[in-house]
Amino acid sequence: MTQNRRDFLKGAGVGVAPMLLPQAARGANDSIAFGLIGAGGRGRGVTSNFKERGARCLAVADIYEPNLENGLNAAGAGATPYTDFRRLLERKDIDAVLIGTPDHQHAPMLFEALKAGKDVYLEKPMSYSIEQGVQMIKAVRATDRIVQIGMQRRSSPSVLACKRLIDEGLLGSIYLSRVQWFWNTSRPLNNSPLPGKVDWDQFLGSAKKVQLEPMRFRNWRVFWDYSGGNMTDQGTHLMDVVQWFTGAGTPRAAACLGFVYGMTGAETPDCFSATFEYPNMMATWTLNYNNSYQNGWTIFFHGNQGTMMLDNDGFRIYQEPFQKNPTPVYEFKGPISTQAHVDNFLDCVKTRKQPNAPVEVGHTAVCGPHLANVAWRKKREVKLSADATTVS
Repeated sequence: MTQNRRDFLKGAGVGVAPMLLPQAARGANDSIAFGLIGAGGRGRGVTSNFKERGARCLAVADIYEPNLENGLNAAGAGATPYTDFRRLLERKDIDAVLIGTPDHQHAPMLFEALKAGKDVYLEKPMSYSIEQGVQMIKAVRATDRIVQIGMQRRSSPSVLACKRLIDEGLLGSIYLSRVQWFWNTSRPLNNSPLPGKVDWDQFLGSAKKVQLEPMRFRNWRVFWDYSGGNMTDQGTHLMDVVQWFTGAGTPRAAACLGFVYGMTGAETPDCFSATFEYPNMMATWTLNYNNSYQNGWTIFFHGNQGTMMLDNDGFRIYQEPFQKNPTPVYEFKGPISTQAHVDNFLDCVKTRKQPNAPVEVGHTAVCGPHLANVAWRKKREVKLSADATTVS
């Protein structure tokens, strides 16, 4: 390893951030007005990131009474409540919307927001299916709207610094990527009555009509009617990094095994392992929400000249051959930043430049996880067309 590369990384902790965002991200007098659609925990959290940059939340829409009340508190004084998001979209004084609803509502709400002429920050995963993702790209590209998918690693200094070093070839040829997420959070689902009114018909939207079960609302992410489970929820973030760093494109094939272990009542597995085939490499994506060993997420890149470990604390690079108790040849400390990603979106709303995670990125990021879910259901390997539009 050369000295100039060492010097680069030593300075990256203080020198990378100014290179990542347009100058407008520092000191701009933001006056963007936005509305929040879906005021659950994530929606409220990202609202605080919008407000940190001076954006004003004028309205909040949610179909669950306690979420709406909490969303108004997060928005601040003067925000107007709505139980129908379409009424929020009718307002001419709102420039952009933040959509933090369940996955099955992402496409319908995006389409309505585009028709209303709004720019959109849409939480991941972008789509409910591969076919739907193709439709979403076409809809956005038929307009001049700015749409950012909430994949914050695309704007995080630690991840961008990591990619630079991979682009320099420090790992050599990468032939294997391993992705994992371990938490001990699985518990039987809570089906006790909801403390507050919910518009169940609005929640269902185009999903299958079923009677209200509180656990389906509380834990919508673990039911196939509303989500791709943790496969797409967490996998969108991590598999995107794999494909982005390696330039591998979308996978050609996937296989998956998994089951529900601790989350009694859930449909989507809380323990699984998927394998993806790419033209020049392979990747694995393993999740276990019943064990906290190596707690959190980690991405490993294995090359013929070294190994990189990327996680929520930063990244480390180990040179080949790997030694017992090795010292990293490079190390970067720094967490994932949602604020940087929101800053990028707000800058693009003003400049009309494309954001760091446009819909094309959102689609390719979730294609692999969607493919793995199909493989899990079919209990066999499935293939994805080269243009990432159809599954066989």
